[in-house]
Amino acid sequence: MKRKTYDWTLPPEIERRLGESSYGRQRAIFEVDHLLLILHAPPGPDDLEREFRVFLRTPDGRFQCNGRPEGETQLRRLVGEYRALGNELEEAYRKAQTSEELFELIERVAPPARSAGNMRDALQSARELVKHDAFLIAMRDEAYEIARNFELLLGDARGALDFRIARHAETQAARSADMALAQHKLNILAAITFPLMALATLFGMNLSHGMGNNPFTFYVICLIGIVIGFALKSWVTDGADKDPHPRRRARPPEHRRIRKD
Repeated sequence: MKRKTYDWTLPPEIERRLGESSYGRQRAIFEVDHLLLILHAPPGPDDLEREFRVFLRTPDGRFQCNGRPEGETQLRRLVGEYRALGNELEEAYRKAQTSEELFELIERVAPPARSAGNMRDALQSARELVKHDAFLIAMRDEAYEIARNFELLLGDARGALDFRIARHAETQAARSADMALAQHKLNILAAITFPLMALATLFGMNLSHGMGNNPFTFYVICLIGIVIGFALKSWVTDGADKDPHPRRRARPPEHRRIRKD
C-alpha cells in the first residue's frame, strides 16, 4: 500500500524521512523551517489501521491539515475528539457494575490511551522544535491533560476489576471454609456414633418390646460405645487442630525512608 499524498509540496529533506507505505507513528519532523506533525485520530478497540491527521507548519507560521488550509482548526478538532471520547468512557466507567463490563471498558480505553500519550509526546517534540509558538504550547498542554485523564481512567478501571476479582476470591474462600467446618462437624458426629452403631450391630441389639426384661446389658454396651466414640472424636479433632505445615514467625518489615518531593 502506497503512502497517501496530499495537495502540498513537502521539502525533499522531509520526504526522505517518510516511508513509502505509511506515515508511521505519531511524531514531529522539522527540516528547513518546515514542521510536519503526524498524528492519529482516536482509535477504536477493533481498529487495525490508523487514520492519519498530518499537519504541515510552514515558515510563515500557517498550518495545513492533509493538504487543506485551516490546520489550526483541524488540530483543535482532533484534540477535541480525544477529549469527547475520554468523557464518554468516564461515563461508561461510572455505570459499569460487573467484571465483564469493566473488562470491556478496559479494552475500549487502552487503544485511545496509548494514542493520546503518543499525541502528547509528538506535540511536546513539536514544541521543542518550534519554540515560542503559542498555539503549539496550548495544544501540547491540552494533550497532556487528556493523556493524563486516559491514564487515570485506565488505572481506575483496572483497579476496580482487580478489586472485584479479589472480593470474589475472598467470598469463595469464606464459603470453602464454611463447607470445611460443616464437614468437620459431620466427621465428629460420625466419630461419636460409629462405635455405638458397630457394637449394636455386632451384638444384635434389637429389642422386641420396650427396653426388654433385662436392659442392664443394653445400657452397658451403650455406655461403652459412647466412651469409645468420644475417644475417637478426640483423636479426630486432635489431628485436625494441629497445623501440618507450621510457619516461621514472619520478620517485621524494615523501615524504609519515603522520599518526599
